[in-house]
Amino acid sequence: MEHLPNTSEATQEALLGKPTSPLKVSLTTAAMLLLFTTIFTGLMAAAYLNTRAPIAASAEAEKLQRVTEILPTSDFDNAPLQDAITLPASPLLGTKTPTPLYRARKDGQPAAVIFEAVAPDGYSGNIRLLLAVRANGELAGVRVVEHRETPGLGDYIDPRKDKNKTSPWIRQFDQHSLSTLPNERWTVKKDGGEFAYYTGATISARAVSKATGRAVEFATKNMAQLFATQTGSTAQQDE
Repeated sequence: MEHLPNTSEATQEALLGKPTSPLKVSLTTAAMLLLFTTIFTGLMAAAYLNTRAPIAASAEAEKLQRVTEILPTSDFDNAPLQDAITLPASPLLGTKTPTPLYRARKDGQPAAVIFEAVAPDGYSGNIRLLLAVRANGELAGVRVVEHRETPGLGDYIDPRKDKNKTSPWIRQFDQHSLSTLPNERWTVKKDGGEFAYYTGATISARAVSKATGRAVEFATKNMAQLFATQTGSTAQQDE
């Protein structure tokens, strides 16, 4: 077949339907992939930047809602989530990794600490708690924030699932302290303690009761140090 006049070899190949070289195909494909990747990455980055602030605000609001479930807003006038320190792993709290602790203040004075604890001896494993202990050692409130207890039996430890909405089981801990209830009484009545339980689901109640008592003990022993620690730092503690 004759060459077309006044055209390059590559152009002739294209016009005559001849395949281009493998190198050219590879380069073209790579360029297209690079273009699409750049566009996709740019779109993803733009979406992240546009949604980052709303997501962070939503997470902050959820944390604050949990705090106000266990500590009345009338008890503090600062922003507890901004007055945070880190707690190292603690056997008394049942934690194995560092966790945050938030400090509530009223008129510039210590009001309460809000922190997590873990009951490792639930029927189906760990039960994670969030507690608020006032500066005088009194428990303002406690909530179960994560558990895997048997549905229908151990559910009552979680006020969201407790059928008794008027007086949820978890509220019986409120206002207690080590001065009103010694360590050995922070368990269920079946074991000689203070707290009621549901028949057939003693293990869940016992685990929460004991973990709550240990957490109150931790806060009582360390209250001064917890408030003395600089915001953003890791607290030292007595076990």
